[in-house]
This record gives sequence, C-alpha cells and structure tokens, in this order.
Amino acid sequence: MDKLKEECGVFGIFNADEAALLTTLGLHALQHRGKEGVGIVTFDGANFNAVREQGLVGKTFNKPETIAMLPGKNAVGHVRYSTTGASVSKNIQPLFADLAAGGFACAHNGNLVNAERIRKQLISDGAIFQSTSDTETILQLVARSRKKLIKDKLIDSLHEIKGAYSLVILTNKKLIGVRDPYGIRPLVLGDLNGSPVLASETCAFDIIGAKYVRDVENGEIVIITKNGIESIKPFPKLKERPCIFERIYFARPDSIMGGKTVYTYRKNLGKQLAIENKVKADVVVPVLDSGVSAGLGFSQKSGIPLELGIIRSHYVGRTFIEPTQNIRQLGVKLKHSVNRSCIENKRVVLIDDSIVRGTTANKIVKMIFDAGAKEVHLGIGCPPITHPDFYGIDTPNYNELIASKNTLKQMTKAIGATSIFFLSLEGTYKAMGFKKRNDKTPQFTDHCFTGEYPVSLENKKI
Repeated sequence: MDKLKEECGVFGIFNADEAALLTTLGLHALQHRGKEGVGIVTFDGANFNAVREQGLVGKTFNKPETIAMLPGKNAVGHVRYSTTGASVSKNIQPLFADLAAGGFACAHNGNLVNAERIRKQLISDGAIFQSTSDTETILQLVARSRKKLIKDKLIDSLHEIKGAYSLVILTNKKLIGVRDPYGIRPLVLGDLNGSPVLASETCAFDIIGAKYVRDVENGEIVIITKNGIESIKPFPKLKERPCIFERIYFARPDSIMGGKTVYTYRKNLGKQLAIENKVKADVVVPVLDSGVSAGLGFSQKSGIPLELGIIRSHYVGRTFIEPTQNIRQLGVKLKHSVNRSCIENKRVVLIDDSIVRGTTANKIVKMIFDAGAKEVHLGIGCPPITHPDFYGIDTPNYNELIASKNTLKQMTKAIGATSIFFLSLEGTYKAMGFKKRNDKTPQFTDHCFTGEYPVSLENKKI
C-alpha cells in the first residue's frame, strides 16, 4: 500500500550466441525492478552497440530488427526506476563512455550517498556530465583515474564512492560484476552452457535456462574474460548486510536469496504475524499482488480461511493521467476492486507487506467496508517504516511516512481500520531464519525500521 518504488535491475552475459536476445529475456524477468526505461549495450569484437528507450522491455525489444541492431556475444542490460536523476532518456542505462583504455558500459542498481559532492568536485575540475544519473559519476571517476588497466581504474573509483550498489560493466575484453562492501544491493553469478551470466536475481537465470552458481560476495569484484573468472576483494572485510526489503518486497517470489525462495520468506512473515497477533475474524484477504505470500502464511498459521476478496487490474500503468481531484479519488478503484461475495457481513483480516504513506491503505480499507465488511483488521508483514531510504529505494522523506509521526492508535484512525497490527522487528528476523537480530552487527540493512544506516549519509535530511 503506497508502495515502495522499485529499484533497478541489471544483467550481463559473456561469450554467448544471441547475447542481446538472452539479455532481453533476462530483463523481462527483472521488469518488476524498474519500469521507466530499458537499455542494452553489446560488443561485437569491434564496436559497442546500444539501444536505450523509455518504457517496458516488451515495448522496446519486441522486433527482430531491434535485436539485430545489437550484434555480439557480450552484452549488459538494465531496467530503470529513477531514484537519482529524472526519468528521461539521457539517464537510461547502461551508460557508455569511450576511455583511453577502451569502451566502458556500466549498468547500476543502487544509490551513491556522496555522488552530489563528487559530481560538484568533478565539474569544478572541468568534467562535463551528459546525464543527471549518479551512475555517470562512476564513469567520470574511472575516466580520470591515472591507472593504466581498467580494473585498476575501477578499483580507484570504487574507493571514492559510498553507498549501496551492484554494477555490471562491459569492456572490450571483460564482463565485470561489482557489489558494494556491505552487499546491500544483490548480484548473482550464473552459467549458461559455459557462458557466465550476472544478474540482480536468480529469476533472470531461470528464464534463459542458466544455472545459479553463487552470489557475488559483498565487496567483491568479479572479472570475467575468455580465460575464466577472477575474484578481487579490494575493500576491508565487512559483515554482509543485504537490504531486508529484497526479501520483504522487491525481489520476485521465485528468486532464491540466502538459500531459500523469496516466497518462503514471505510466507514465514505471514506465519509469524499470525503468531504475534491473535485476531478473531472470518476471512483473510491479501492485497494483490504483494500481500499474497504473507496472506497465505497468515491463513495457514491462524486457521482463518483465505479468499481473494480483492481483484487487481493488470492494465493500469504508472503513467495513468489523473487530471482532477474527483478522478484522482477513483484511482485506487482502477487498480483494485472488491469481490463482495467474500467480504459481505464478515470480519476481514486484510494482509499486506508494508505501509508507506497510508493514503492507499485508507482507500482499500474503505472499499472493504463499502462492500459490507463488519470489521477490517489490517495486518502488515513487516515493522512500521519510520525512516526513509537513501540506498536505491525511493521512499518519501521522514514527514511523509505515516508511521514516523503517528501512534498506532492515530494510524488506525487515519486509515479507518478496525485495528492495525505490524510484525515486530524480532519476528521479522525469525521469519528470515534467525533467532533474533544481532544488534551489534545486524544481519540485514534495516534502517527503514531502526534508523540505523550502515553507510553514513552526506547532507541528507531524514
């Protein structure tokens, strides 16, 4: 409800026939991570080739002639949601630069917390930026490094930046994967009949028939060449802290993280929510699609039957024009409608993964009441989101987060529910397979719940 905005998705493949087509399929599987723009860059042994457009993967790469514009056995691709830089064509990735050491195409998932300062410094030194994306900061740093080899230039640059990032980079001879020192943003390594593959999630491997090999480790650089795979770890060793929202919300349910499917984690979140909150009700209704897994878990543990009491339309895009207040108020009904037969005269437990602002939650709760529900109890499969994110998730500022400035009683009144209950932080960690949160060295990046930011922020108002 009032959903967290998707991150970006990255994909790369080395020494594979039909590399562009395979990249297209991989990006299809990662479409949920970014819907504003898509791009692919290939290298054919002599030239770099690029197609970058606003919109969905299927809209841009739906014709053989488009794929034919991308010859070569090596490719990188990107689906974009703009957390830094406007949603315009010039910011669509992969970004490309001709360097003295050769071509350099970079696809980036995440956000750099010191990009603004570095950008200002580079501009004052004479650099000319072609985009407003923080990804270009990386390209500029690589271009200005005095080291001779690409990998050394990259290491130089990585020591300058701070934040959460996964990078997939294509050069004349290499495919490179990079994961930030805490491993906040995901990156996995796979194999397709001897061709190495890099992607944000394992679901991109499944669609092309590739096998999952391993996660790229936090702080690791993976360099893929015709001679094999080299691993470099240029940072001081830190305990991995992946973003907890990958498992709660962002990743596709069929992707594997930490040895389990994301679907399993989300069902566990729902089960734990039922353990912590005993609710007398007649039916469990998940908010589609994000609340389904947690709803199933809640239903199974509580014994309350689950019904699809909400029907979602898949034909409403993010760009739907809402020109007037009257139309705007109807917007939620374009995406969701109520199955009255499951709701009328019943006590309803409504299950979703998170609440951000609370405005959409208010509308859905009202729809359930309007359909004849006696009671509407809103259960959320994670703790209250009290702090914004600066690592690649587009969350509102502190004052816009409903849980940051309201008590549970105030939130319940504002949303109009009979009751609201959240999963505890301890319960969230139990659902992830841990006995409890390690407060000294937390297992996840969970600052949205705790205010504990693993990477210090620069000039950020929270």
